[in-house]
Amino acid sequence: MMDAVTDLTVPLVPEGTPVVDCADEPIRVPGSVQPHGVLLAVDPGSLRVVVASGTTAEHLGLPTEAVLGRPLGDALGDALGELRLDEEAVDPQPLDVVVAGRLRSFEALVHRSDDLLVVELEPRMPATGDGSLRGARPALRQMQRAGTPEQVVGILAAEVRAITGFDRVMVYRFDADWNGEVVAEEAAPGLEPFLGLHYPASDIPAQARALYAAQWLRSIPDARYTASPLVPPVVPSTGRPLDLSNAALRSVSPVHLEYLANMGVRASMSVSLLVHGRLWGLVACHHYAGPHYPTPTQRSAAEFLARTGSLLLQGKEDEARYVDSMALAVSSAELTRALSASPRDPLGALTADDALLELVEGATGCAVRVDGQLRLLGRTPGPADVDALVDLLWTRRTGTVAVSALLREFPGSDLVGRLTDVASGVLGVRPSASGSRDVVLWFRPEVLKEVHWAGDPYAKGLEATPAGLRLTPRASFAAWVEQVRGTSEPWTPAQVAAAEALVRDLDEAVARQRAEDERVAATLQRIVLTERPPLPDGYALAQHYQPSGASVLGGDWYDITTLPDGRTAFLVGDVAGHGMSVAAITAQVRHALRAYLVDEGAADRALTRLNEVIADLVPGELATVVAAELDPVTGGIVVTRAGHLPPLHVRADGAAFVEGARGAPLGVPDREGRGYVQATATLAPGDCLVLFTDGLVEARGSLLADGLEDMRRRAAGIGPDRDALVAGLPRSAPGTGDDLTVLVLQRVP
Repeated sequence: MMDAVTDLTVPLVPEGTPVVDCADEPIRVPGSVQPHGVLLAVDPGSLRVVVASGTTAEHLGLPTEAVLGRPLGDALGDALGELRLDEEAVDPQPLDVVVAGRLRSFEALVHRSDDLLVVELEPRMPATGDGSLRGARPALRQMQRAGTPEQVVGILAAEVRAITGFDRVMVYRFDADWNGEVVAEEAAPGLEPFLGLHYPASDIPAQARALYAAQWLRSIPDARYTASPLVPPVVPSTGRPLDLSNAALRSVSPVHLEYLANMGVRASMSVSLLVHGRLWGLVACHHYAGPHYPTPTQRSAAEFLARTGSLLLQGKEDEARYVDSMALAVSSAELTRALSASPRDPLGALTADDALLELVEGATGCAVRVDGQLRLLGRTPGPADVDALVDLLWTRRTGTVAVSALLREFPGSDLVGRLTDVASGVLGVRPSASGSRDVVLWFRPEVLKEVHWAGDPYAKGLEATPAGLRLTPRASFAAWVEQVRGTSEPWTPAQVAAAEALVRDLDEAVARQRAEDERVAATLQRIVLTERPPLPDGYALAQHYQPSGASVLGGDWYDITTLPDGRTAFLVGDVAGHGMSVAAITAQVRHALRAYLVDEGAADRALTRLNEVIADLVPGELATVVAAELDPVTGGIVVTRAGHLPPLHVRADGAAFVEGARGAPLGVPDREGRGYVQATATLAPGDCLVLFTDGLVEARGSLLADGLEDMRRRAAGIGPDRDALVAGLPRSAPGTGDDLTVLVLQRVP
């Protein structure tokens, strides 16, 4: 026994080396048959033989040349009248043919291929085992009473061996990567058990698996046979070799015969197991003592049991999936109700307890980002690694990610290597309605496994052929143990579907709330500007208000007021907080400031008066305001700031903040009498002035100066276009969930 930890990224053969693989062999059109029977392909209209195997002399006493082009009756004599050649003739038919004056008994199989009728005759052999469909009935009843898939395959292996008489019968199941495992076995005394051993996917190439999915049974009564060629090698009417996919006598790959010889197997038979149309596994039969000839009737009985077993396995799988889906439905319903109950806080609704982890059984951690806010549950990578992992996972794909072996998916990644103990497997779905980097991720840790292979799965040899190097099958089947690392338990289709459904619910909740917020916000803004005067000639305005993630009623506001001297004041303000009480304070501040502006005629004096009474009006509250007084004739701007961020002047040659204005926020007493220092700017034709609140630039954990500079660069890149600025700046905001307001005034060129 050998132990190994295998690096699956190392190629078997140096890159660029020409290799002939058994996966490239023409197994559907091998051009030959096994010699224990005879194959005759006939034209269905004339019943003349078009193609014949080279075994006609041995089995029918006629040279192949004497059969070709002749009526089928010349080869079968009076027995032709007993042979059904119609589409319904799918079962073995007993046929007695006079050969050299003696009666010879055959079993005949008939099918269509390449618009020809293919007749196969196998000498009738004495049956070993029960050998009939009638004998399969008790086995059928046992399988139907089985309570688990393990019991189904156990009974199947035992009953197929009883019917066919093979030394060993195994049920071999494929995994997601087409490696196989022996999950049931019935063997003669003294044989080494294979139960639990694994076989690599390369032992059964993809084209062989495709043929197993199309043809239920393949039999090799003597693996040491010499193939009998078809004559002629191609069908005259098509110029192509005869397709032998459904032929019982079809010759098999020499590589496969070598593989059987390496295992010490003299005869074999395989029957497919299909679940939901996909190859689930095989019933694999081996014989060691010598050739073994199960009759067509025995083979039909084995196939009948395998078909029945496939249906039962499918039923068990559907039953398990139904139970899982019911459990998932309960968890999904709880999360959906939580989203409905907290429409303004979907992140909190999803992460209030462990329901999100419980949705996907076996997940040990979860990461949720909604509207840019990240929350972690259970055992997860750190926030920076989550961000890096999201970038990695969606570099080459879109849609849902369901990976159970990140190391195999991203070999050599340092990030993935660091995360194996918490995130060897990842299930991730990206919402579409919220932020561009939003995501819901479930994590599973590495599960160390020991896989017991029947021999080293990577130990294939090479031999020289005229066509190049040829891969040869493994020669050793000594138990070989591999430690598999970096792999988690796989995600089931039901779990993936549940994750996708939850994120759809999240999308719908976010979209509904966003639509409602936009409707309410638009209504509030219309109420605020019911007395909005017309803009001065030669100027245009664009504005955008976006409510916070916590409440549609925020502290942001904007206003436009005509001053007594004909100038127009544009104002943007922010009262700390959200909710109905803050909205009420905002209204008081706005209306009081509007009255003082009209009375004083200037923003600095109006703000000074408002700050004197703000402590009595709304004690303990804090508000900021920026005012831009426009002279429409000259384009001159006077800026006054009460603790607010400076406006941005956007020109064709760049963008710069209007610096110099300063003053205390409203609610902070000006005990030293400093008042409000103003700054000036001039809007040339085409220039824009951007007034905004801190929701546009302020990000948690970052310097405000960095956010302002980033915004300035973005605005400079957009240029003096009011509509593009009011659309583009909010789109690239930090996304902290705060409300934000953008007002863009442009002097029309």
